Amino acid sequence: MLKLLAATVAALWCLGVGAASAKVMPFPSTCHARQVPANGTTLHVRVCGSGPAVVLVHGYGETGDMWAPLAADLMRDHTVIVPDLRGMGLSARATSGFDKKTQGQDIAGVLDALGIGKVDLVTHDIGNMVGYAFAAQNRDRVTRFVLMDAPIPGVGPWDEILKSPLLWHFRFGGPDMERLVAGRERIYLDRFWNEFSADPRRFDEASRQHYAALYARPGAMHAGFEQFKAFDQDVKDDQAFLAQGPLTMPVLAIGGDHSFGPTMAVVARAAASNVQELVIPQSGHWLMEEQPAATVAAIRAFLDAKV
Repeated sequence: MLKLLAATVAALWCLGVGAASAKVMPFPSTCHARQVPANGTTLHVRVCGSGPAVVLVHGYGETGDMWAPLAADLMRDHTVIVPDLRGMGLSARATSGFDKKTQGQDIAGVLDALGIGKVDLVTHDIGNMVGYAFAAQNRDRVTRFVLMDAPIPGVGPWDEILKSPLLWHFRFGGPDMERLVAGRERIYLDRFWNEFSADPRRFDEASRQHYAALYARPGAMHAGFEQFKAFDQDVKDDQAFLAQGPLTMPVLAIGGDHSFGPTMAVVARAAASNVQELVIPQSGHWLMEEQPAATVAAIRAFLDAKV
């Protein structure tokens, strides 16, 4: 199946499909957004389609809105659940609980509230960290797991990854930092969209304006900084999960060739025993913006395969 995934991605890229300029497309009109109380907070959640359930978890610099193209595809034969993480996007502002173990419990609480049991799981960036914590605490609940282009605290080459000068933002936070970026959210976020892209033009102006406005909402940047501040606790929690044994569900590790590339699979194999590797050509970190068609096709093929 890995050869089929790679061939599909390569064909789409060669046709130029994935390199089209991204827009923040809306979710289909048949999707429904709601505020779902879960685990002591309230998450903004979009629910689309019907069929086997799949949860899509975003990361920093974006919200659940990043998943609209994938949701539009998967909702043809899945129930698609797309939350905004704790304190982020249109979820309720939170003052605590940004460790990924707690946020994994947020996801479980949303699924419980919706009456959903087993799920496939697709994650990106900090969503990888939340997704791993959810899967490690709910091993019988996750059928397949797609990890996209970000490390997991305490897992695999985490200590080496931390040495990268590009990751200075992992330690950037606190009241003074929040004052520095107040009113300058776009300037701060542009740095991520530019430096972590294969071609910054693929994270287009409409997308930048959209997400900068969401992160300029009261408390949003604080919640974002708290995600990184929790990494030391996440390391402890994830190492405790590792001690319980590897994840056994099928895992697809996707990296952009200008970003994590094959390192995503190295991280995944440190936490899971059944890992397939895929590198998306001509993409940096922002796979859904830089190569949306190729990324959607790869995820669709993986989720369609028999377990």
